[in-house]
Amino acid sequence: MSAESPGQQNEHFLRVIKRRFRDWRGQRPFWAGLLTILGGIPIAYFPYASLKIGHMTLAMATTAGAGSLIIGVLLVTLGLTMWFHHIVRVFAGVASILLALVSLPVSNVGGFLIGFLLALIGGALSIAWAPGKGETEEAPGPSAPADGRDVPLVPGPQVGDGTITQKTGVHVDGGRNSAG
Repeated sequence: MSAESPGQQNEHFLRVIKRRFRDWRGQRPFWAGLLTILGGIPIAYFPYASLKIGHMTLAMATTAGAGSLIIGVLLVTLGLTMWFHHIVRVFAGVASILLALVSLPVSNVGGFLIGFLLALIGGALSIAWAPGKGETEEAPGPSAPADGRDVPLVPGPQVGDGTITQKTGVHVDGGRNSAG
């Protein structure tokens, strides 16, 4: 018998998948994309849905069904764009907000306000999202030396440290002037 049982390997495998998904989710506006996708579904679905109550069929079909389908498909596409091309997240967020606003008059009051609100919040989250700093990254900047001296922000010899004794300036006519 081995020291490891198959159950432990599956648990480790699931833990690795969960960690990888959490890392992937943290590098992109995941919730913005999810809400935008969920907002596009009712906008595209309701104009084509029909509800049967006994022998009576209730249909919400409108003349703007094609427009609703286009808006819904575009919102789903923008949600996927937020996930897989997060560099264009601001464009996708603004486009989601505009499509959500257009869905109000076109698509049964924006999918009965459900799709409208989800797409609107998803677009706003996409615009507001900013990539976070990793746990191992440190903030850039000069570090103070151990003896307490100031560290110059520009590398090379500095005026006043004894290596540069003369300042040079540039005249308005382009000539160089030695100032002492």
